[in-house]
Amino acid sequence: MPADSPPTLGALLRNMRARQGLTLKEMSAKSGIPVSTLSKVEHDRLTLTYDKLYQLAQRLGLRMSELFAEPGEDAPPVVTARRSLGTLDNAVRVETPNYDYYYLCTELRRKRMIPVITKIRAKSADQFGDLVKHAGEEYIYVLKGRIVVNSEFYDPVILEEGQSIYIDSSMGHAYVAADGCDEAQVLGVMSSADEELMGTLLEMHGAVPKSPKSASKRSATVKA
Repeated sequence: MPADSPPTLGALLRNMRARQGLTLKEMSAKSGIPVSTLSKVEHDRLTLTYDKLYQLAQRLGLRMSELFAEPGEDAPPVVTARRSLGTLDNAVRVETPNYDYYYLCTELRRKRMIPVITKIRAKSADQFGDLVKHAGEEYIYVLKGRIVVNSEFYDPVILEEGQSIYIDSSMGHAYVAADGCDEAQVLGVMSSADEELMGTLLEMHGAVPKSPKSASKRSATVKA
């Protein structure tokens, strides 16, 4: 059989039995399929109907996809060992009329999570303007002050220091400082399947990100 040919049912069955650590006799006892039948299948002298394959998978506690998995398909994911220390001194700072953003750990590219410290100055929904929305989800934890969370489908909610909220970011939302609070500070973590999420967020501010090299040496400021 050519090297690039798909494996036969017999080869797949042998591989699966090896992964399970079973003898033919043990597999027969578990599946209810005679040893002679299983042996013929493994040597490509016989095939099994879908019903028999389903029975085999069910009695071995496997999904059908696992029954047909080839060697190496369940290899553990590669460990990238990425690491980054985030401080305000090496954050990328973005100033907007409503917020000051401090994007952390910016030297790591293609992140699935974006950590950011945000100082909130806007004090009302009118002052804030249109609600914002973007792909993914986000978690907001109040570090200092009090905030009002305005969202597209819910009534406004007030969060005190030490409280938090988790939202769908594709829902329109806005965070403003609550009455009696001149400026609030929150920790936010944005997450999305979009590997260029940070670029998307910076584009929303109308800002151009500084290079990771310059950001790692000192706080970079971008005004929008």
